[in-house]
Amino acid sequence: MEEAKVTEVPHLERRVRQRKEPMTVLKTKLSRSLSCSVPRVKNTLTGFFPVVLWLPKYKLKEYIWGDLMSGLIIGIILVPQAIAYCLLAGVDPIYGLYTSFFANIIYFFMGTSRHVSVGIFSLMSLMVGQVVDREVYMAGFELDDTKAATVDGFLNVTEDSDSSAVNLTIGAFGMECGKECYAISIAAALTFLAGIYQVLMAVFRLGFVSVYLSAPMLDGFATGASFTILTVQAKYLLGLKIPRHQGYGTVVVTWINIFSNIQNTNYCDLITSVICISVLVLGKELQDRYKDRLKIPLPTELVVVAGATLVSHFVDFHGRYDSSVSGAIPTGFIPPKVPSFGLMPRVAFDAIPLAVISFAFTVSLSEMFAKKNGYTVRPNQEMLAIGFCNIIPSFFHCFTTSAALAKTMVKDSTGCQTQVSSIVSAFVVLLVLLFFAPFFYSLQKCVLACIIIVSLRGALRKFRDVPSKWRVSKMDAVVWMVTMSASALISVEMGLVVGVVFSILCIIVQTQKPKVSLLGQVHDTVYYEDLEEYENLMSLPKVKIFRFQAPLYYANKEFFLKSLYKAVGVEPFLEMTRRMEAEKKSEKMAAKEVGRDDKTNGEVNVGLVSRELDFHTIILDCSAMPFVDSTGMQTFKGIIKDYKEVGVTVLLASCNTTVIDSLRQGSFFGKADKDMERLSFYTVHTAVQFANDRATSAFIGDTLV
Repeated sequence: MEEAKVTEVPHLERRVRQRKEPMTVLKTKLSRSLSCSVPRVKNTLTGFFPVVLWLPKYKLKEYIWGDLMSGLIIGIILVPQAIAYCLLAGVDPIYGLYTSFFANIIYFFMGTSRHVSVGIFSLMSLMVGQVVDREVYMAGFELDDTKAATVDGFLNVTEDSDSSAVNLTIGAFGMECGKECYAISIAAALTFLAGIYQVLMAVFRLGFVSVYLSAPMLDGFATGASFTILTVQAKYLLGLKIPRHQGYGTVVVTWINIFSNIQNTNYCDLITSVICISVLVLGKELQDRYKDRLKIPLPTELVVVAGATLVSHFVDFHGRYDSSVSGAIPTGFIPPKVPSFGLMPRVAFDAIPLAVISFAFTVSLSEMFAKKNGYTVRPNQEMLAIGFCNIIPSFFHCFTTSAALAKTMVKDSTGCQTQVSSIVSAFVVLLVLLFFAPFFYSLQKCVLACIIIVSLRGALRKFRDVPSKWRVSKMDAVVWMVTMSASALISVEMGLVVGVVFSILCIIVQTQKPKVSLLGQVHDTVYYEDLEEYENLMSLPKVKIFRFQAPLYYANKEFFLKSLYKAVGVEPFLEMTRRMEAEKKSEKMAAKEVGRDDKTNGEVNVGLVSRELDFHTIILDCSAMPFVDSTGMQTFKGIIKDYKEVGVTVLLASCNTTVIDSLRQGSFFGKADKDMERLSFYTVHTAVQFANDRATSAFIGDTLV
């Protein structure tokens, strides 16, 4: 084979970077942060309220129709969902309407995404509801259904005839508080803390936390939570009055309780549920099938709510068949109240997963639709926006909000151009709050449960994607299944923890046992690739090229060494042991031979042993090695020393600057890096040439001697 022609690579000099002292950097940042000027104040305000930048440039004729249409449709969808998701959150329906109203207003001023719909979200409602039910139960209230009445605009609780009334005094306010009052106090305190956490994450630039929430993990988490949501709502479909299970295993325990009480099924609720689910599913299927022809989504939920409310009212399902209904929903706004600081220590830990999941969904959806529509968002500002969408509404009896995928997709598909659509949606909710809320008195809870369950179709359909996930990446499929199972069978919060920990463990496992390979040369080129993966590659005589496709650190050091020994076929320690045994054997044999000198004969035999190796150089291709730690550097030193004892030279090739800096800091290349040019090479081919040239020179020298 002709020798491959390459351009001689000169020695490259690294740039000298002068690193500033940490105190100098800190003082500079503080001076910039604390400096005050008119342009800085203006930039800060416009950054905090992006609306002042884009609203003056609003193209009225071009944008208004799309924003009006999408805002109206989202508002129509929001009303029944806001009432329904309160079942999940464990609070009265009016608070869902408050949450939807305030979240849309605040995000209009602070959000950077043009399409994201922020408001109530089933997953957030479930997580809030689990905390609310736990605290309500621990406070001594019963968790069965209650009838709510309004007195002077405030919700008051009247327990069923077989239940005793329980009042709780909130020390922070010195006031009597019933079950519903206490429930929304817990939800507001939880929401306030979640918002504070999100703002702190934005201030301290902790958005990197979301990188540990991989897409498969989030999908599995949402699917597992959907199972829990479906299970929690199943009792309403049958009209069963079963308290929500507290603790782990909600799905299993709840289904056991449902089947244990199946004989108490309310047939009015059951028949209503079957009809409503059939209509809702039919509407969704028609929407999916003819979405290209339909300019606007079918308002199936609104039609079902309106129809079911009218039938329930005129037939009197509640009075005749004891069907659970939504009850009185007051009009107007309840006076704002500071969230109870006395309750916050009880829910401080619960607010952490709420904050992380809420901002993770919001930021990911913002970036997804920004990329789709050709603009950019600021993730840090999105965290601030969703944080204040939780902090401010918590003073107005609201619970935790997040961006919602389904409503965001509807906004995008119905011509939304800016967040003006959010103002339109908030106006629709406001009309319901001011005028139409009392009309929902007779709306059955089973109808609301049907709306929630049918809305889970998208998350539950993720099961169909499991085979494709398995084909694309078995690791991602396993992460999805583990997270989904933990979220469904243990608890939603524990599912999040299990998903994050398991995802990180999967990455660690991948770096602990990465792919390793011996490389061969592509004929007549300077390129080298995996001998096992490609055909028509040439194995170089006397040179072994080894590639390790992971960082070299303390956790995979042993795997690196074992893989190297196996790939090249020589372990230095065993080779030295074999040689010493052979030397002893040769000396014994020489002692028995008459007329020969023992020493000479021994040297000849040892020489024969040393020439048994079929290579003289090992080249470590470090191109796929992003970094090495101190253990990795010591490993390099060890293999160079060990192989040198058996007559094999070890060279490094294609090291990035991070690896080189780590090696230099550990004096790997000797004093003043004097050995760098003969130990490290820019390409594999230059290392091969160096090894062959040195072997040729050594051979010529031995011949001359």
